[in-house]
Amino acid sequence: MAIEIDPKFEQRILKEYVIWLTTVRDDGQPQPTPVWFIYENGVFTIYTVPTAQKVKNIAANPRVALNINSDYEGGDFVIITGEADFFPAPLPATQNATYFNKYAQGITNIGMTPESFEQQFSAAIRVTPSRVRGE
Repeated sequence: MAIEIDPKFEQRILKEYVIWLTTVRDDGQPQPTPVWFIYENGVFTIYTVPTAQKVKNIAANPRVALNINSDYEGGDFVIITGEADFFPAPLPATQNATYFNKYAQGITNIGMTPESFEQQFSAAIRVTPSRVRGE
């Protein structure tokens, strides 16, 4: 069950373009990865390549962390811990209006078309927060 996130943290989350997703490999090595995301209805959605290492890590250990970059002095941070699951995307990234509106220009900037992005990033990771801390 998702927790309620303090409105000041939620505002920060909603304005961010990239969030860091940290998963853990089989050997215990943490794997932080910057990802595109949306936050809706108390859940984070991250579109991904189905064969990505983060997917394998989540299959072995669904406990993850998400964090937003801090300011220059280490303040103004938000760290979310929770459980992740991986599934075939119920709605392709380009048909998810919230996601596509946020990242349409980014898709072009990385040299992809909406169609090629949708084909490659055909699965989703859903993160349900269990704890949030920040400053």
